[in-house]
Amino acid sequence: MAEAATDPRRTVVQQGLFTRGLATISQAILWLLFSLLFSIIVEWVGMVIWWPEQGLDHSRTMLAKEISYLDTDFRRSIVTSDPARFAKEVADGSYHYLFEVTRVVAFIHWVSPPSRQEEQGMRPTLHKIYWPLVEFVIAAMQVTQVFSVRLAILSLATPVFLLFSLVALVDGLVQRDLRRWGGGRESSFVYHYAKKAVLPLVVITWVTYLALPFSLHPTFIVIPFAALFAFAVAVTASTFKKYL
Repeated sequence: MAEAATDPRRTVVQQGLFTRGLATISQAILWLLFSLLFSIIVEWVGMVIWWPEQGLDHSRTMLAKEISYLDTDFRRSIVTSDPARFAKEVADGSYHYLFEVTRVVAFIHWVSPPSRQEEQGMRPTLHKIYWPLVEFVIAAMQVTQVFSVRLAILSLATPVFLLFSLVALVDGLVQRDLRRWGGGRESSFVYHYAKKAVLPLVVITWVTYLALPFSLHPTFIVIPFAALFAFAVAVTASTFKKYL
């Protein structure tokens, strides 16, 4: 018993699983941060090149549209009984923790008023630096709220992926049994590539929707990618080796 408890191979397996879990979480956080940064940069570029006449109204309109999709088309969900309220709470919570708790809003209120002629210190200098960038700062804050609403929408859409994958898994296993008893050929090449495509499809769904520089109904993102995800799961299950 003592030898089994101190088996070094078992320790290596446990450390590998723990490390792999931390790596997966860290990669997910990095992808989310990358999507947010990309969204902010695209919004800034758009304010200068693509929609200069809209300015701050572009990100403000995006936020209103994203919430309106929940108000009109997603009134119920397995995750919550009020999806629109859930998304608003997520957006307000992200604003509170990212900008109010960190004192970013307080700093903006402090540096925004014009400086008096007799005023000295750091604030007049910071005001001169901040004032030409005020619209870009506020746009970044609004895009962060849009990002939070979309993150909430994707969380609410997670059951769709689970449902599609469950149906695809059952269909794939049925096709595997038919291939097994019918003497069909086994292709490890297709199996491995289909298996590798499952997780990237989920990542691409999240990154694509979170980084969109315009408002688009979530259905046009979630349903196609969920179908592709289900297809990859079905192919993986159907091409799984015949004999275990």
